[in-house]
Amino acid sequence: MGTVIQLKRRVDDCYNDLKSSVDQKISLVDEKIKSRLESSVDLIDQMVVHHLHSGGKKIRSLLTLGCSKLCGYSKGLRDVNLAACVELIHSATLLHDDVIDKSTIRRGKKTTNKIWGNQSSILVGDYLLSRCFEIMVEDNDHEVLKLLSSTSSKIAQGEVLQLQHKGEIDMLEEVYLKIIGSKTAALFAAATKVGGIITNKNNKEKDSLRFYGKNLGLTFQIADDTLDYNSNLNLFGKKIGNDFFEGKVTLPSILVYQRANISEKKLLKKIFKQDERSEGDFKMMLKLISKYKIIHQCHKKAEHFVNLALNSLSIFRPSKEKSILENLISFSLERSF
Repeated sequence: MGTVIQLKRRVDDCYNDLKSSVDQKISLVDEKIKSRLESSVDLIDQMVVHHLHSGGKKIRSLLTLGCSKLCGYSKGLRDVNLAACVELIHSATLLHDDVIDKSTIRRGKKTTNKIWGNQSSILVGDYLLSRCFEIMVEDNDHEVLKLLSSTSSKIAQGEVLQLQHKGEIDMLEEVYLKIIGSKTAALFAAATKVGGIITNKNNKEKDSLRFYGKNLGLTFQIADDTLDYNSNLNLFGKKIGNDFFEGKVTLPSILVYQRANISEKKLLKKIFKQDERSEGDFKMMLKLISKYKIIHQCHKKAEHFVNLALNSLSIFRPSKEKSILENLISFSLERSF
């Protein structure tokens, strides 16, 4: 347990370094979001306050601020405004996700759909997106508008693709990577590239930031999906088993199926096709995870994207900001292994 506690401290340090480096501006992002989401409709105000107060590390908006700082942005508030956009897109997708997944708890609190129902949650999610697009239009940069609008489209497509393959334990890794590439990595990539756009960097530098964000996002999602089956690290605050009980097919379950024997494959297919899964089913899944050393296999898969993310930053000269972004990859990877 001592090793796990040390790991958590090291992971927290990586995240806190980024947060501290943009501390003054992240508070401005919060203010921007709060002012933009004010509404004359009481129900919207209640739901927005509840959702935004449910916590979250704001990693995507921090990336926008951090990459903007890496590229030398210092005057003006475009980084703050666009970081708010990124956060609003993410918040909207969470509202929609909770409806799709029939979630009742997020970060230890009741979800908005649990309290106010699915219809209101979907509409408030749309409200967040509309406010986001207002900020984008006011920014008056065609490249930014094109990037963030296309990213919203990719996220929606990723959601639909995941629904299309729900319960398919024999899903190809290629399909899984396509899903998380759209649902998660696309917004990470946009968040990081924005910093290069508002500082008028050349295409090579902007593409490097985008590639960094994309591979960071893939690492982040693989780590998050693995955490759902890693009982040794549940002190990180996420209740394990959520994905399993919702019937989500993620990298750990895909790798288990690939390595399972014939009888195990039949049982896994049956379990994931069921409308509901029991605690007994989950215990069996955890035994297979341990039997086939799946946590280690996921770590090796994630390391590939870690190296790609690190290499993409090599174009930038050494700096404190660059070191912070490089160390952030440790936050994404080590939080679940």
